[in-house]
Amino acid sequence: MFTGIVTHIGVVDRIVDGPGRTLEIVPMAPMGGLTVGASVAHSGICLTLVELTAHGWRVEASAETLSRTTLGDWRQGDRINLERSLRLGDELGGHLVFGHVDGVAEILEIEEQPGGHRMVFTLPSDLAPLVAIKGSIAVDGVSLTVTDLTADRFAAVIVPHTRSFTTLGERLPGDRVNLEADMLARYVARQLALHRQGAVRD
Repeated sequence: MFTGIVTHIGVVDRIVDGPGRTLEIVPMAPMGGLTVGASVAHSGICLTLVELTAHGWRVEASAETLSRTTLGDWRQGDRINLERSLRLGDELGGHLVFGHVDGVAEILEIEEQPGGHRMVFTLPSDLAPLVAIKGSIAVDGVSLTVTDLTADRFAAVIVPHTRSFTTLGERLPGDRVNLEADMLARYVARQLALHRQGAVRD
């Protein structure tokens, strides 16, 4: 589990394609204490470290992960957001994030505003019921607050700190990003669906 507060930037150092995809990741600053089997969010995708390397680690992604995230788009030299898993007692600065990507969105607009940049994203139809004004959403692993919402798009304001310390500051219109809806919204939607089906009674 994660918080959506990115702590490091990593570089995709090597890619090996096969039935799935193996990647070697090098953090741009040390991330001490990681061991084989640890979970790290890679631009919002929870991946398990399968091997430590001289300067970073190796992870593996299944065909399912490639089909549901932007990981298949990554190329050698790409920069990605990194966050190690949450430990009991850690400060929860963002919102609770599983690292299970719900869908992929496209950046439609980036507009500079006083105090930040407004970014507009497409909203996949199956995620629309899980997104609300002032609610939380993880974009490439970054915890953001939804500021505007329509049936097929949403917006968030990216403050200068977030632009400087995550890869969102490098993104351009047309780029694809990973989305994860707030887990509370997911469970509420599930309960409402069960009520409509008559499976849950008051």
